[in-house]
Amino acid sequence: VQLQESGPGLVKPSQTLALTCTVSGGSITTSSYLWFWIRQPPGKGLEWIGSIGYSGSTYYSPSLNSRTSISRDTSKNQFTLQLSSVTPEDTAVYYCSRYYGGGMDYWGKGTLVTVSS
Repeated sequence: VQLQESGPGLVKPSQTLALTCTVSGGSITTSSYLWFWIRQPPGKGLEWIGSIGYSGSTYYSPSLNSRTSISRDTSKNQFTLQLSSVTPEDTAVYYCSRYYGGGMDYWGKGTLVTVSS
């Protein structure tokens, strides 16, 4: 299984950050898998943003819930993250990952998104 994040590396303040995770080697609709978006700001720890399940159910971090939307395109085996009204504090390396059996078993390499005018 491989996961690959894609999207703009630079976003202006107040705009919407949009990233796509393309999954290969396994279907995002396979039962029991949960697909995550996680980020790591410079010099800080990992932060869970939100998740989408194999059935399409979504779950969001309470601290980011009002600005986050996760969706999927099953025909392309992709899931996407949209984070609105970004500020420089949203600058981070963004990862997508798969959760199965009690832990993350596959991760993308991550993509740096910088919020700056």
